[in-house]
Amino acid sequence: MASKASRFRCLFAPTLPSTRSPSHASRAFATAISEPTEPTAPPTSSTRRNPTTFRDRLNAGPSFTDFVSPPPEEDDAPSIRTAMVGPAGKQKEITRLPNWLQTPIPNNANYKSIKRDLRGLNLHTVCEEARCPNISDCWGGSDKSAATATIMLMGDTCTRGCRFCSVKTSKAPPPLDPHEPEHTAEALKRWGLGYVVLTSVDRDDLVDGGASHFAETIMKIKSKAPAMLVEALTGDYAGDLEMVSRVAQSGLDVYAHNVETVEELTPMVRDRRAKFRQSLSVLKHAKEAKPELITKTSIMLGLGETEDQLWETLRELRKANVDVVTFGQYMRPTKRHMPVHTYVTPAVFETWRQRALDLGFLYCASGPLVRSSYKAGEAFIENVIKKRASKSQTALADADIHRNLPGSIKI
Repeated sequence: MASKASRFRCLFAPTLPSTRSPSHASRAFATAISEPTEPTAPPTSSTRRNPTTFRDRLNAGPSFTDFVSPPPEEDDAPSIRTAMVGPAGKQKEITRLPNWLQTPIPNNANYKSIKRDLRGLNLHTVCEEARCPNISDCWGGSDKSAATATIMLMGDTCTRGCRFCSVKTSKAPPPLDPHEPEHTAEALKRWGLGYVVLTSVDRDDLVDGGASHFAETIMKIKSKAPAMLVEALTGDYAGDLEMVSRVAQSGLDVYAHNVETVEELTPMVRDRRAKFRQSLSVLKHAKEAKPELITKTSIMLGLGETEDQLWETLRELRKANVDVVTFGQYMRPTKRHMPVHTYVTPAVFETWRQRALDLGFLYCASGPLVRSSYKAGEAFIENVIKKRASKSQTALADADIHRNLPGSIKI
């Protein structure tokens, strides 16, 4: 009987408090709705976690879709930046230049000194008249001997109206200054330059197009500074090849004439009297008139030309035995001139430089700010001319020694 009573007490006795830890005090059912609890930190374990650096890097890399999908089309031409300027209510949109075309404003002592000398001698430069972006670089050397200025002969007014050029135009420009050749030679001698570039406006109002004036200036420079190297950037003289020969044989070292653009765009870019084939004949005849001359031309990019057109232009220039070609970005001088079609990137300019060299050109200067009289090209051409002169002097000396050897036959 006692055993039955104790068993009854064990079965129906009140529940005693649990001695288990609080985390196991209650058990939730799958259908029960409980209040959200704060996440608890994972229990610490003495087992070391395997490193997942490689897996993390793999997950962060490209996916399988990136490998099988076609690459996105890239546009080499940068987007043209615009900005709104002007007072409120009268603002207008202007185009911003890319960073690689922005240059400092010239304002140093050497720039002012050169400008003062030019005005005192009544001389003009294409650097100013054509608004060249490199003027702060070319005129801003440490001294005058390190500077480069392209003298523009026969005044500052041209008889032609090319759609890219900012030089003043007129059907009847002022007459030539008869003292200009002497003044030019004296100024260049005073500066002590080793290399000088002469150019001129087109003077279709003159019988010879100004060729005699150009040739006289070159001869006076050579008489005052025989060691000075002279580059002449001339016009086409309306296709008169006799005038081309007159300038080519006046004592200059480099004959330059710019084709400016490809043949297909020439009627839209240049004056109607300037023709691509006519320019090619000028360059070819200058080489024939004096074979040791270095011939040179310049092409603007960004006018809407195509790759095939540029390839054909370079081939035609090589057929004419042109030695040097330069590529530069066309920059619109004013709103009256033709707009820029494309701002060409420096990488594309480098591509065309290499292509020109592969075709056999002696030298190619190519870049957004490169112009036909760019001083980096002048330094290279100067070295080429000096090397050629040194080789010819060595050959003459060897010939003299051979004639003076005992037993040699003298004719």
